[in-house]
Amino acid sequence: MHQSVQHGAGSSDLQAVASGAGSSDLQAVASGAGRFAPSPSGDLHVGNLRTAMLAWLFARSTGRRFLLRVEDLDRVRAGAETRQLDDLAALGLDWDGPIARQSDRLALYDAAIDDLTAAGRTYECFCTRREIQQAASAPHGPDGHYPGTCRDLSAAEIAAKHDSGRPPAIRLRAEIAEFTIEDALHGRYTGAIDDVVLRRGDGIAAYNLAVVVDDAEQRIDQVVRGDDLLSSAPRQAYLASLLSLAAPSYAHVPLALNADGKRLAKRDGAVTLADQRALGRTADEVRGILAASLGLAEIGDKPGLDELLQGFDPVALPRTAWTFADH
Repeated sequence: MHQSVQHGAGSSDLQAVASGAGSSDLQAVASGAGRFAPSPSGDLHVGNLRTAMLAWLFARSTGRRFLLRVEDLDRVRAGAETRQLDDLAALGLDWDGPIARQSDRLALYDAAIDDLTAAGRTYECFCTRREIQQAASAPHGPDGHYPGTCRDLSAAEIAAKHDSGRPPAIRLRAEIAEFTIEDALHGRYTGAIDDVVLRRGDGIAAYNLAVVVDDAEQRIDQVVRGDDLLSSAPRQAYLASLLSLAAPSYAHVPLALNADGKRLAKRDGAVTLADQRALGRTADEVRGILAASLGLAEIGDKPGLDELLQGFDPVALPRTAWTFADH
């Protein structure tokens, strides 16, 4: 079964920005927000900073608030959050209201899972990651597609699993195989739906559940992020629909790559703002490099964010990845 969702924003926002939205256009979306949501596992690299700048430009150009959320449910490195916030501020990015942290929002995730469970939309899963990888995947399923091993266990089988001492994860009992979303840069995109994890075996809410709950609770109606997460959008929009929450509009932007054409990582040389400063570049110069990579400035220019905002045209953004080679 296939299902689709039409977002109230998205391409219409993109067209409004490109044509120069008037005050009424901006007021129409002023109650919504965009966001940047890093995980504090280390310093942000220039690809992360580029996405953050784009998220800021998308939000501000459409009259939205811009929020920061720290996604700290997984590995947290001491001092990383502070350095990330300092780097964003050094580039000139500002944000509205207090910073939200997922570790402070666990009750919201538990309540959402309770609602899905009460509606018969969840089940316990005792599979290890290795068992899932070794199991035969559903036909045409994406990488990591869950084959449904624990979906229809009998009461006796569930009791035996509990007796073994292995703590279960909680999975969504999906009722469809595909879901379609609208993306401002990619257009209509249909992705596979499977029984995603909602709560891990260690009791912590899983990423797909947490971001859906957070975006809705924070009134975030515009999500701008790397296109490596495009395949996650249908799952998240479908999950939002099951929770009777509005899905945001999406704009999945091209990634930054290293010289070998692979996704940029911190091991790829001088890729953080601190690295670039050690090479003698200022934050203004780094912002200029990022702007030039997006076609928003000429190489060597150092435009401020206000200048970039005045000339921001999402229609003209590149649709291919950017190769960063220390510059």
